Amino acid sequence: MHDFVLRELKNADLKKELERIGFEKSYAAKAVDKFEYKNIKIYSLTPAQANILKQTAISVGADCATHREVITGKIEQSDCILGASVSQIKKIAEKLTFQPFGLKDLGEQLISTPSIEKKCKVVGILNLTDNSFSDGGMYNDLEKAKKHLLEMINDGADIIDIGAESTKPYSHAASAEEQLRKLLPVIDFAKNKITISIDTRSSIVAEECIKSGADIINDVSGFDYDEKMPDIIAKYNVPVIIQHCKGMPENMQNCPQYEDVIEEIFLALKHKIDFARSKGIEKIIIDPGVGFGKTKKDNFEITRRIEELYSLGYHVMLGISRKSLLDMANEDNFTKDIYTLAMNAIAVAHNVDYIRVHNVKLHKQLLKLLENFEK
Repeated sequence: MHDFVLRELKNADLKKELERIGFEKSYAAKAVDKFEYKNIKIYSLTPAQANILKQTAISVGADCATHREVITGKIEQSDCILGASVSQIKKIAEKLTFQPFGLKDLGEQLISTPSIEKKCKVVGILNLTDNSFSDGGMYNDLEKAKKHLLEMINDGADIIDIGAESTKPYSHAASAEEQLRKLLPVIDFAKNKITISIDTRSSIVAEECIKSGADIINDVSGFDYDEKMPDIIAKYNVPVIIQHCKGMPENMQNCPQYEDVIEEIFLALKHKIDFARSKGIEKIIIDPGVGFGKTKKDNFEITRRIEELYSLGYHVMLGISRKSLLDMANEDNFTKDIYTLAMNAIAVAHNVDYIRVHNVKLHKQLLKLLENFEK
């Protein structure tokens, strides 16, 4: 029996691998598409659309899974999973151009690639609260807040996210007046030094902070808390971070349940994006909301499958820093930061766009180190 030697290629530079075995160099870049495989879930197709897509996939040597009753027409809609190489997807898209039922548009979407720069940025956290879960009271004094802000800038933060309302589990809302009393002096000090994000659910707070020099609004409720928030974002044309949160801080950790946490987050964020765009909002960052109405298992699943959210076509932020998924409630903050770093290394390897952290210096060092893995 011949002893064949096999090596599965994982995260390899396929172009270089093809050239290494003597493949024609002039065709290697194009040939890579034949070896890069994708599984794409497509929602809510009619039986006619699903049948045509399946037959088109089969015609190029790929496949498409549909509901078993698609062939009988006994259902009104079916989600589908298309499995194909990039090369096959391009052929499928071309064939769909000549098909009815709007499938030409589906073909165009299959081969469209959003032009989004993939360079992870560090968002430093500045809590001006008395009761935040990890550093409540540490920076609620203006001079201490200014000092810490300058430290994070010096450590290389790309953005500083400033909040004056704790949204940890079972916390209660802070008034707009209370938030603004703490936020405005810090914004006045920080503006023109760094990009400023304001962590607030209040449209009143958002508007006053924008007028005072804030650049971004981070709404952890994803517009659910204050219905006027989208209008303020649209009025001033500032970027907004739309986070997924199941419930409100007062009740979000009361036995949260999902059938498929990533799918539910994906569809909920898609709905919020569509709503935001209907209001004229285009500058959007999305956040799956680790710890906001999620179990520990959910939070790890989010980190593991974060790339599935990129199909929404917007930058993605992940906030793991010092949260309960680390199971380190009794440890000091630096120990929590080390384990946060380990989790964020995985997130960065999955091409997340923003990491929201307490320890900026450690994470800037991490990003510099991980540059060595870039092709």
